[in-house]
Amino acid sequence: MIKKEEAESILKKYGQEHLLNHFETLNESKKKELLSQIENIDFELINSLYKNADKEEANKQDEISHMEYSDKYKLNEKYKEYEDIGKKSIKAGQLAVVTMAGGQGTRLGFDGPKGAYDIGLDSHKSLFELLCDNLKEGQKKYGVLVPWFIMTSEENNDQTIEFFEKHKFFGYQKDKNIFFFKQGQLPMVDTEGKILINEDGLIKLAANGHGGIYEALVKNGMVKKMREMGIEWIYIGGVDNCLAKMVDPLFVGMAIDKKVTVACKSVVKANPHEKVGVFCKRNGRPSVIEYSEISNEMAEATDENGELLYGESNLLCNLFDINAVERMGSLPLPYHIAYKKATYIDKDGELIVPDSPNAYKFESFLFDTFGTLDEMLVLRVKREEEFAPVKNADSAGVDCPSTARKMYEDFQKSKK
Repeated sequence: MIKKEEAESILKKYGQEHLLNHFETLNESKKKELLSQIENIDFELINSLYKNADKEEANKQDEISHMEYSDKYKLNEKYKEYEDIGKKSIKAGQLAVVTMAGGQGTRLGFDGPKGAYDIGLDSHKSLFELLCDNLKEGQKKYGVLVPWFIMTSEENNDQTIEFFEKHKFFGYQKDKNIFFFKQGQLPMVDTEGKILINEDGLIKLAANGHGGIYEALVKNGMVKKMREMGIEWIYIGGVDNCLAKMVDPLFVGMAIDKKVTVACKSVVKANPHEKVGVFCKRNGRPSVIEYSEISNEMAEATDENGELLYGESNLLCNLFDINAVERMGSLPLPYHIAYKKATYIDKDGELIVPDSPNAYKFESFLFDTFGTLDEMLVLRVKREEEFAPVKNADSAGVDCPSTARKMYEDFQKSKK
């Protein structure tokens, strides 16, 4: 680890000397942690991101076009063929599941990891347990324990592991089948480009977005572990979709048959102006375009069958060949800038609690790697069967606990 004098030299080079302003007030443990943070921060990257914070992303010249998809319910005689291929792969132990669970339940008014949230079912099962039920269903059907890799964050890692321990890992043989690893982080900076100091005197860090999943899987040794297990396919999804179908032989079988390295699920947009990202081709390659990038004309455009040209919503339900994950873990992803409210310690040691956005957070997106692919599979599924996200408080009336709960209960009834 670097010494204080070395840290001072690094910080002076990048105009961040204030990070040591309160060094002498920290205990020995915190002093070591702060020096370690300074040693590991890529200050060149942070400077570059800050300089580009006010620039619009140069996507105005991109050529956006429609992307083909397959409809799960229009596969006809091929359905069973694909499913049989997928079953063979799953039974051979070639599938792993990754859940991105680094977020807190703040927007839901819940103090804890989002995955620990109870959506109000009679069973009081958390989002984590509902996802585990899906894995157990796969175990029952295909006679295999699919390994479960859970990406936490620095903020919620300990709480998440404690939650799993408290609930005895939902009966899913933790030693062989559940693995935790942490998401990467980047410092938050103010509007002058100064890195913020957190309430504990350390550098204020924020999760680097779901695009950090690739690097986190590689750096934390999870891909290596998967290879040792004989894994070939990795399902990656968020923690907040209580209807996620993670062990899906049809999905796996289609990816294998089509010889693609990435497959994604979609649902039809609820309406032309639903605020979701949709699949498209960008300059001839697979991509996801945000709703803010689509003109009204594009949003409402239809094909000869009257279906929306840009109507396939991105669910964040993805399947990757393990080689693709490893390759994407070494790719430098573009960062997107979010302007957020962030509490911090000022130069006088006072805690500042802003009432409006005051800092930049830098995030990468999982789908930003799709542009490196020649082709990928998009499989349209039914919203009522596979997509019940919990993103907002009930007051929003959409993608909230009450809507997810109803969809989950309705789906369970339909299975009987």
